[in-house]
Amino acid sequence: MQPATHTAIAPSLCGSPVSLAPGRAVVRLTLDPAMAVDARGLVHGGFVFGLADYAAMLAVNDPFVVLGAAEVRFLSPTAAGETLEAEAVAETDAGRKRRVAVTVRRGETDVFQGAFTCFVLEKHVLDQ
Repeated sequence: MQPATHTAIAPSLCGSPVSLAPGRAVVRLTLDPAMAVDARGLVHGGFVFGLADYAAMLAVNDPFVVLGAAEVRFLSPTAAGETLEAEAVAETDAGRKRRVAVTVRRGETDVFQGAFTCFVLEKHVLDQ
């Protein structure tokens, strides 16, 4: 299965798909030193969120999927050089509205959990 959405995304910023199946996606990202906010290598949470968001979009995998809302929890800090994996599972499908659960892990440790509300549009969001 190939990605049908976010086809021009930068893998260095949001990760690369590891597996993709209907309603499921796994995306891997190695955190770059440029993502760090301090000399100790603490990575800004926005990069972890971006990885999770991308995994959610791939779990829906429609060319016109967009994020509408997210409820998230950051569970552990991340550092430059670490490799994270985001696992996304579509839980509900209510017409154009989809709810996707995402867990981001560093090895066996959960570092982020989120519930993403996604919407499948009829056309590109910029054409609305």
